[in-house]
Parts: sequence; structure tokens; C-alpha cells
Amino acid sequence: MKNALLIATTLFLTLNSCGIKKVKNTEEVAITENLYNTKWKLIELDGKPVADKVNGKEPYLSFDETTKRYSASGGCNGLGGTFEVKGKEIIFSQGISTMMACMDMTVENGFRSIFGNTIQFSLSEDNVSKTKTLSLSKDKKVIARFAVANNESVAKLDGIWELDYISGPRIAFEGLYPDKKPTIQFDVEKGRITGNGSCNSYNGSVKIDGYHISFGAIASTKMMCPHIQGEDVYFQTLKKINRFDVQDDQLTFIMDDIAMMRFKKK
Repeated sequence: MKNALLIATTLFLTLNSCGIKKVKNTEEVAITENLYNTKWKLIELDGKPVADKVNGKEPYLSFDETTKRYSASGGCNGLGGTFEVKGKEIIFSQGISTMMACMDMTVENGFRSIFGNTIQFSLSEDNVSKTKTLSLSKDKKVIARFAVANNESVAKLDGIWELDYISGPRIAFEGLYPDKKPTIQFDVEKGRITGNGSCNSYNGSVKIDGYHISFGAIASTKMMCPHIQGEDVYFQTLKKINRFDVQDDQLTFIMDDIAMMRFKKK
């Protein structure tokens, strides 16, 4: 009788522990999934609240699940590098940064201390507002807190944008487009773009997911113009773009961590 009771007790504890482990794993998967492909707006740094915008820009952090790269801004420069998630820790590479000097560098200088380190993270959700919060900790102390940013950038894509910078070619911008600059216009609801490549009119498909963007095949008219090379550069560069950023009247197309194209709203 005692042996039977011992076996039953052992079996109960074994099954119960398996159940607990299964629930725990499910929660960890959900937490990790929520981390990715979201723009996290910096709201607190070293226990102090952070303004909505610093130097006119929104400080943020985001993680790309596919490329395992992070991108960020402390309100001045763009930051980016690789990351690895291990349990409840994120291992950040030091990454690279643009080198602009802005009026207020306080937030950015504090924000930079996160990168190049192993940081603990946790995600929580308010039961009433359903607002998700990401907290980053070092030595059990919260050093930065983020909330999911409202993706207002998609709505801001409306209108006609004119190219005023493109990375890559050795020919000066004015040499590529001496007569007419390329333009792009979005129909977000239909997932379509139209515009002019500086010579030919074009149209194509676009997919936007948060702050990630990809362009499908481009169809254009077939006119021959004296400066057709600039148009070829424009279309080839569009294929490389995977992220975008809108700040006021400026639209930037980004490949990984590199700003490849910049437009001004007409």
C-alpha cells in the first residue's frame, strides 16, 4: 500500500512539474515574440522621464527578428548593431553610429551605455490600458524603460516626396539629376507607389510592416533621356531598402543601419 502511494505521489509531482514547465515556456515564447518588430519609445532613463522628442526626434529602440539587428536613436544620431537573446538577457554589440552633434546630447550619451553590454529585459502589460512596457536592467537596476510607440509614420507617408540625397554612386547628386529629381508617392491602403524616376513615370507595389518596408517589381515607361544613369541608380537603390523613418517633412529610406535615400515633402 505504501509503495503504491509513493508511486502515485511521484507520478503526480512529475506530471505537475511538466505542466509548470510547459506554461513557463509558452510565456517566454510570447514575451520574446512581443519584443521583435516593434518600435519601442524611450520613456525613462536612469529613473528620469524622457521627453517625447529630443532635438525634435523620438528616442527609440527596435529589434529585427529576421536579421538579428537592433536600431536606435537617442534623439540625435542613428545607432545600430547586432543582438542576441538568451533567456531574459539581450547581448548587444557595440554597433555603429552616425556622428552628428546636436544641442542636447544628455539622453543619447546615457542611452549609449546600454550597447556593448549584456542587459536583462522584461516585458509587462497594463491590464486596463493594455499598454506594453519594455524594461532594461543592469545588476538588477532598471536603467531604461520603453513603451510601444504609436506608428504615426505610416500616416505621414501621404503626399509627394522628392529625392534630395542618395548614397552609393561616385557621381555627385547634381550630376545624376541635373534636370529633374526622382519622386515617390504612396497609396498605403492599396500597397502601391507611383512617381517619376527623373525621366520615366513608374509604379509598383510596397509592403509596410511597422517601420519595415520593402518594394516589389517596378514598372516604368521606356523613354530615353540624356541622364538615364541617375534613374537606374534610383531604382536599384529602392530594391535594397528595408526600413524607413519620417521626421516632419523628411523621409529617410534605410538599408539595415545605413541611410541610403532621403526625400523632402513637396
